[in-house]
Amino acid sequence: MAIEKILIANRGEIALRIHRAAHEMGIKTVAVHSTADADAMHVRLANEAICIGPPSAADSYLNIPAIISAAEISDADAIHPGYGFLSENAQFADIIESHNLIFIGPKPEHIRTMGDKVMAKKTAGALGMPLVPGSDGAVSEIDDARRIAKDVGYPVIIKAASGGGGRGMKVVNSEEELETQMQQAGSEAKAAFGDATVYIEKYLGNPRHIEFQVFGDGEGNAIHLGERDCSLQRRHQKVLEEAPSPVISAEERARMGGIVSKAMADMGYRGAGTIEFLWENGEFYFIEMNTRIQVEHPVTEMITGFDLVREQIRVADGRGLSVTQDMLEFRGHAMECRINAEDPRSFIPSPGKVDYYHPAGGMHVRVDSGLYAGYSVPPYYDSMVAKLICYGRTRESCMMRMRRALEEMVISGIKTNIPLHQDLLRDPDVINGDYTIKWLEDWLARNAN
Repeated sequence: MAIEKILIANRGEIALRIHRAAHEMGIKTVAVHSTADADAMHVRLANEAICIGPPSAADSYLNIPAIISAAEISDADAIHPGYGFLSENAQFADIIESHNLIFIGPKPEHIRTMGDKVMAKKTAGALGMPLVPGSDGAVSEIDDARRIAKDVGYPVIIKAASGGGGRGMKVVNSEEELETQMQQAGSEAKAAFGDATVYIEKYLGNPRHIEFQVFGDGEGNAIHLGERDCSLQRRHQKVLEEAPSPVISAEERARMGGIVSKAMADMGYRGAGTIEFLWENGEFYFIEMNTRIQVEHPVTEMITGFDLVREQIRVADGRGLSVTQDMLEFRGHAMECRINAEDPRSFIPSPGKVDYYHPAGGMHVRVDSGLYAGYSVPPYYDSMVAKLICYGRTRESCMMRMRRALEEMVISGIKTNIPLHQDLLRDPDVINGDYTIKWLEDWLARNAN
């Protein structure tokens, strides 16, 4: 059946992004929202809007019965989960399909497999992706941990199997620290994710974070859309992303792209996905796969001219991929600055009323945001309020355009991290593309005063 109405199970800029793609395809939209988001832009623009609960995400955007009820009340055909919230919840995908609705995302079994870090690593290895040396799976016995750590060489990192965001993660520099750090990692993992399972990997000293965008039709066909460099991170949260990576050659892109797209084809993967690697000294090491659209997907769209959200809807509708690999071209350079409602130095969130809003404009400048003058940024959710994306024929021209766009962008009434981005884009290391995943936190420590 053809999708005629999509319920958007999310909020903020990604909800607006999905609404726009749907309307350009002639598809109606249903916005679900908490009471705190009653005045949100996507709620105003959608064909229908349904309140699903109070401000707390647990009672609204994570409330599966309320979302399913909203889909049934509105006669929606499909549900798009966006990113975050329920986007990588296999049970949610199962429930959607059990109600004869279309889930605009991967097959539930692939969400489940890739959501478990240990299973994901095993699966990636079996599919031919390069892995970080470490344990084959979960490690519970200290003697096993000592043997593995000795084999791969210190330092090692202990990670939560069900985790993310840096929780349940411990770096161990010597055997004397191993037992204590392993216990602490397990305790943190249990508290944060309800699962104390941990595994061990070689700790890479100073890598870059490079991820490949993949897309499958669920029938054994898959493509890649190149890589993004997301190494500028603070507390494992990305701050600025770019595509292509300044350190990856066209030959490396083609080689790794071939590996990841073949893996997705062999897996029968459906929809958009991102395969994340650490890269050091010319070598890629698989770390995880995100089975959803990413926050930073616009930089890929800018260099390929390919609408990822539109393709998600198309594939979910059973119409297959709209392009083959040889039809895709990578042109120019793109960067994305995540604009957060927070103090640019202390990073303390700054919710509140936006008095004045002027988005940057001009050729090859894109702003994904639900902001408008008079809108009140609620304190209950992630602090990101806009994404500023710029394109240039070269990396240098892209950076020049981004600097100009940051000067133009005005958001008053709340604090934002625009000054942070302006400082970053003046730094010689960023200008030269000479940074790793540790660079930003070191830079922040040096510039703390």
